[in-house]
Amino acid sequence: MSDQPRPRDRYAVIGNPIAHSKSPSIHAKFAAETGEPLEYDRLLAPLDGFVEHVEAFRAAGGRGLNVTVPFKLEAHALAHRLSPRAAAAGAVNTLRFDKDGIFGDNTDGFGLVRDIEVNLGVSLKGARVLLLGAGGAARGVVLPMLERHPGEITIVNRTAQKAHVLIEQFEGAAREFACLINGGGPQAVDARHYDVIVNATAGSLDAALPECDARAFGAGTLAYDMMYGAQPTVFMRHAESLGARASDGLGMLVEQAAESFFVWRGVRPDGAPVLAGLRAQLAAQV
Repeated sequence: MSDQPRPRDRYAVIGNPIAHSKSPSIHAKFAAETGEPLEYDRLLAPLDGFVEHVEAFRAAGGRGLNVTVPFKLEAHALAHRLSPRAAAAGAVNTLRFDKDGIFGDNTDGFGLVRDIEVNLGVSLKGARVLLLGAGGAARGVVLPMLERHPGEITIVNRTAQKAHVLIEQFEGAAREFACLINGGGPQAVDARHYDVIVNATAGSLDAALPECDARAFGAGTLAYDMMYGAQPTVFMRHAESLGARASDGLGMLVEQAAESFFVWRGVRPDGAPVLAGLRAQLAAQV
């Protein structure tokens, strides 16, 4: 038998900016855990050069890419085939290159659901869910949440029309999963506790709270912010002040990466130790 190491397949995360990305360290840990032979880098693409950079990476033997801001819509357009969840999201964060061309997937919603249900121990089955925001981040998580059979999803956005567009898009899937889907402007928030409230707005980047009736939060509520940082977000602090349990989106980051790894390699790594390591790193920054 040969002692030569197996050749390592190339993957990367592409975006602009990209230097801050935690994906290389996450996937390096996944590769070590699973024994999969791969290397993973950052790829900075100019704002007008996404397609050219993807094609060059693919031509050089690259096997797949994670796609981050601001290229998820371009990745959706570039893919030859889409997963159902990518088609529903209208955006792609995972590209796989194979003999059939370019396969596009979106693992963000899966990452959110897995973090909520597995890491945080909150079942979405039968739950009353409030989704704050109706942009791309929200659109990417509706179908994966519906697949967990919640009792109700209320989508609320400052501009009610955007919420109504999202509701109409997923009405058919909601019927399939026997889930009530409704919403509109901030006044559509029910003045009683929800089981899960997900902040899919970008407000936490600017320390801005989304409009939401305080009575939506209670002791049995999980308030989940898709953003994360070394300190709790303003949304998390607000939720905790109202008696709710709060979590940031770091687990979503790890679990969507684990799902991308599975899409590429057919092997599902355990995100828990990686998440614990990232938590420790963030705590050290405080």
